[in-house]
Amino acid sequence: MKLVGQSAMNAGSSIDEMQDENDAVSLCSMFAGSESFGIDTRKIREVLGKRELQRVPMAPSFIGGVVPYRGEVLTAVDLRALLGMSENSATSCVLVLEDDEVSERFGLMVDEVGGVVTVNRRMLETNPCTLEARGKWLFDGAYKMQTGLMVQLDPKKLRPSRLAETGLFKRSVTGHMTGHGGTGAMDASTDSR
Repeated sequence: MKLVGQSAMNAGSSIDEMQDENDAVSLCSMFAGSESFGIDTRKIREVLGKRELQRVPMAPSFIGGVVPYRGEVLTAVDLRALLGMSENSATSCVLVLEDDEVSERFGLMVDEVGGVVTVNRRMLETNPCTLEARGKWLFDGAYKMQTGLMVQLDPKKLRPSRLAETGLFKRSVTGHMTGHGGTGAMDASTDSR
């Protein structure tokens, strides 16, 4: 698995400058297109690396397929599709995420997985206006890194069952599922499921 390097200086503050250890949060960095994202490492069960997924007929566009994982078959959410990006023809990296509150495991498809970066949670900016509207409802906010913005994803909002509940993806006349771009059809950030 190829790891993409990240700078040790993160989110405008060094580890020494953090008030206490509760300010530090470790994020696994990942990429979809040219955009950088992060998820709290405590929510990631495993990084599977590049995988070919089994496509699911008639599934919503945000479902990239299913992937076998330790005797289970997990649904994999395609981050590129959720954000309205063009499909990546290459195989995607799959991370296994786990939501302990509802005992649900699922995969997240991204282009590349970077490394683990430590950031100061106090430096999280609530969805800066520079972020595009598409997908904002999936974000907790963004950190200013030396290389640009790293958007923190909310794993609860990425759960396949949660995405299906949003109503953002409706069946079209042809029977395929289509997305409404996540630009305000529902403010999913107010629902804590």
